[in-house]
Amino acid sequence: MKFHVFTFGCQMNAADSGWLTRSLENMGWEKAPADQAKAFIVNTCSVREKPEQKLYSELGRIAEHLEREPGLFCAVGGCVAQQVGAKLWNRFPFVRLVFGTDGVAQAPQAMARIAREPRLRVSLLDFSDSYIERDAALPGPLDSPRAFVNIMQGCDNFCTYCIVPYVRGRQKSRASEAVLAECRSLAERGVKDVTLLGQNVNSYGRDKGGDGTSFPQLLRAVAAVDGIERVRFTTSHPKDIAPEVVAAFGELENICPTLHLPVQSGSDDVLRRMGRNYTVEKYLGIVDALRRARPDISLTTDFIVGFPGETEEDFKATLELIPRAGFEGSFSFIYSDRPGVAAAKMEPKIPAEIKSWRLDELQALQNARQQSILQGLVSSVAPVLVEGPGKRRDSDAPAWRGRDAHGRTVNFLAPASPDLFGRIVNVRVTEAKKHSLWGEILP
Repeated sequence: MKFHVFTFGCQMNAADSGWLTRSLENMGWEKAPADQAKAFIVNTCSVREKPEQKLYSELGRIAEHLEREPGLFCAVGGCVAQQVGAKLWNRFPFVRLVFGTDGVAQAPQAMARIAREPRLRVSLLDFSDSYIERDAALPGPLDSPRAFVNIMQGCDNFCTYCIVPYVRGRQKSRASEAVLAECRSLAERGVKDVTLLGQNVNSYGRDKGGDGTSFPQLLRAVAAVDGIERVRFTTSHPKDIAPEVVAAFGELENICPTLHLPVQSGSDDVLRRMGRNYTVEKYLGIVDALRRARPDISLTTDFIVGFPGETEEDFKATLELIPRAGFEGSFSFIYSDRPGVAAAKMEPKIPAEIKSWRLDELQALQNARQQSILQGLVSSVAPVLVEGPGKRRDSDAPAWRGRDAHGRTVNFLAPASPDLFGRIVNVRVTEAKKHSLWGEILP
């Protein structure tokens, strides 16, 4: 059976899609381009409205494909599947499997059964009380020296704008030994860069499913795995970051000098109404502590513009926070009401044209800062973990692509080089692009 996977949303969805792909391949299914597939998985996100609309657009295209290819079927998973559920069957009859975030582990077997039973429809939408461990699904060629490792599922924070606790459930920590076993298996296969994933990794182990291991303890244990040369983690809620985690940046060489620390707004009033449980002063205190521990740390963040009641003064405070915190990059979004969250009832709503204008201004400021930081790296030398072939530019010499320890994409030429995949090489930066770097390998 040929299949194709579409993925929308966060890194956790990307990790889930990768696991689903490997699992189906281990069952004998064949990954294929969309125009050749007989079965589809659409892994969805509902954190914001736009990814949800992308699902319906994608299903519309699959429906057109179905007219030319009878017998095709589709599975819809992830947050929108959890939110909309079996209602998808009414609008899209070819959707025959709907699985939520706790149903991922059972999805491959369900798809195999659906393929055998043409009239069958299956829903996997129940939340579990504990983390559902999955088969490793590790065999097969290594396609990247980097890997994502889930350490938890769900969230207990209930920020007023966020739908995650409703579509991913309450927090459930994965057993620490299962996390470490997966990291050891990945290292044995050649993975050198591991990112630990969770809605709020800093609260790992604090739920009833925890085994007594805290996130600082897990982080140090993963960093000690032989063969793992780079460790990252995301996402971190500022209210829960422990001093031991901050200290790890300065004490452990393979903890990468980069952190995604969502702030959402530079206004204390907006943060209070968002239910974030920290102030700008507290957030900046964390930033200062991180820079004392690791002066070269690269910080990225999330911003929401146009939250209900956001004033011009609130927005100005957000703009002022970018240089104060020294963010190298950010993901910024226009606020949109999500069903069932507290902020959906908050007033006043910000007009769409004002929200768009604010987003444009924030992104322009952040892009200019990022470009300045990247430009300042020209002539420096960066250790780059090579991920594969890069873009060739005015040269017949082999080009390669990888990432430095800060997570920046680096393309470089390496004349007469052997296969560099999975190696860490020194690259001298020669040019800063809009969101990446160009360089040349050093002897």
